[in-house]
Amino acid sequence: MKKASKFEKVAARCWNLLNEGKPFTPIFTTGVFLLFFIGQWSETSFWFSFFLSLAGTIPLFILCFLYDFPLFLRNYLFIPLIAALLLLQAPPLSLWLLAAGLYFFFTVFFWGTLYYHLRIGTTWLNFTRFWKLVLKNSDSTSGNAQEQLPKVLMLLLVWHYLFEKVKDGGLSLAQYSPVLYVTAGFGLLAWILHRYLFDWKPAEYEEFTEKEAIQAKSDKVIVIVVDGMRKDRFEKAQTPFLNALKAEGTEYRQMETVYPARTVVCFSSMFTGTYPREHGITSNMVWRLGIKVESIFDSLRKVGKKGKLLGIAHLVDAMGNDVETVTAVMKNDVADPSIMQRARQIMESDNPDLFIVQMIATDQTGHSRGVFYDEYLQKINEADKLIEDFVHYLEKEGHMENTTLIICADHGQADGIGGHGHLDEGERFVPFIMHGPHIRKGITVEEKHSLVSLAPTIAHLLGAPFPENSRGPVLKQAIKESREM
Repeated sequence: MKKASKFEKVAARCWNLLNEGKPFTPIFTTGVFLLFFIGQWSETSFWFSFFLSLAGTIPLFILCFLYDFPLFLRNYLFIPLIAALLLLQAPPLSLWLLAAGLYFFFTVFFWGTLYYHLRIGTTWLNFTRFWKLVLKNSDSTSGNAQEQLPKVLMLLLVWHYLFEKVKDGGLSLAQYSPVLYVTAGFGLLAWILHRYLFDWKPAEYEEFTEKEAIQAKSDKVIVIVVDGMRKDRFEKAQTPFLNALKAEGTEYRQMETVYPARTVVCFSSMFTGTYPREHGITSNMVWRLGIKVESIFDSLRKVGKKGKLLGIAHLVDAMGNDVETVTAVMKNDVADPSIMQRARQIMESDNPDLFIVQMIATDQTGHSRGVFYDEYLQKINEADKLIEDFVHYLEKEGHMENTTLIICADHGQADGIGGHGHLDEGERFVPFIMHGPHIRKGITVEEKHSLVSLAPTIAHLLGAPFPENSRGPVLKQAIKESREM
């Protein structure tokens, strides 16, 4: 199993500029505008008009960057687009057609076909399904056509209007006033929608995790995160081993992920015990490397114990040297088997007290092929068998005698391109199973809990102090009291 190279880590960060919706919108819009006027690049007057009109459009760019329009909010984006058409001079139809054509070329053919073929080995015919996934996707990534296209078309309309006015001899306040109305109207609409309709974020724990005496219960904790495993699809998959773990352990039926439900955000919250506003990781696009608070790995070091996270390159941006990376550039059918083989090698060489393994094939299948197809269920089935084989290996090597095993997902996935971030149906609640000698058997917890409880629960089991900003309560419904032992 190859580690992620330095090039792959840099490439992953660059790709997030095009994958995350916020940076994609200005990058793509600017690229389209420049391509449309490519024949004028040699003219000095073009660049003067270009930058001056860009300056006039920047307030609208900023609002589009600040405000996401996920889920049903995207339906409202046609209001400012139509208003801009009524107030301003319509751009050439060819400009809009270029934007739409390049958008679907990027998402359906470059991303959905070429990128996924080179990275994980999907078929060259993946575009025949991927176009439908792009149209359905409701999460605020670049693959959300119903959000990105209205934003891009509105920005091009305003920018082209200003460009032509500047090019024709100057821009008066009277000529700029309609742009001000469009920008102010869009800002007001976005504020109202986010103030009164954007109400689905999970409630956060306000208090820090209650301190307790440090006394270890488990010698080891092993956490296997099946990235992107949607809960309702997991329940339809053939998973005899995980079903047995549920029956012999404790299952949390309403384990809620964090907002926004991006992989690096979720992992950061899971292993610090707190929220993005505190740990500083707010999307997969990490502008400032490293979490700003203590992690469970820091807590373990205080008591002379060690932890290790085996995962993809993105996670280095948050957890740094506590992550051993695996390359995500391999055929998807061999990704999880390779990861679990590397997991065995780490157990033999490092024998960490806390070992976290990220399985990626389920998530990648959801993104490339969709979650409501047999391929997605098949990857969950395969994850079940790989986890079973890994646990049997641990038992054979004597690593399970006093070990707590936790199986969960970091987030679910929505319809479309398996988007996740803004908690559409299928993203919010994740599978969560605990099993081991200190875990109660046959218990189902129906009360709502959050993944921010994972870090303090691990600390409780391993006898380490809680990470300093931990807010999640320990999952004590699952843990036996001394008299039960």
